[in-house]
Amino acid sequence: MKCPFCNCEESKVIDSRPTDEGERIRRRRECISCQKRFTTYEIIESVPVIVVKKDKSREVFDRNKLFNGMLRACEKRPVALEELEKAVNEIESTLQNSLDREVTSVYIGELAMDKLKDLDEVAYVRFASVYRQFKDINTFMDELAKLLSEK
Repeated sequence: MKCPFCNCEESKVIDSRPTDEGERIRRRRECISCQKRFTTYEIIESVPVIVVKKDKSREVFDRNKLFNGMLRACEKRPVALEELEKAVNEIESTLQNSLDREVTSVYIGELAMDKLKDLDEVAYVRFASVYRQFKDINTFMDELAKLLSEK
């Protein structure tokens, strides 16, 4: 770390502690050359996940958008908010741990449907009906038949 006073590139860490939010680390340093002290902050660099939508437009992944969509599907269903939050966290973790920085909305939708299928079948069908944009009752029935055959 370069000293802001003398530009020496060597310093030693005197104190290190997390900030109030816990997202950064505050380091108190002392320059080896001039012995002056200064503070640096270390943060985790997060590379955003970009979602490629069906119309080929791109936007940054928004976990709230995913959570709200899944929450809407679970309306008036016996799904605990903690379970839904856990499912969204797992999906977000899968996306962050992926080597791909760009993922399709189709992939995210499939991940969401997999989680909802385990949580509540009615919520799964609701989400699938909006997500897959069922054109008629036959495509809806096909999805229900697939769900029943998996049991």
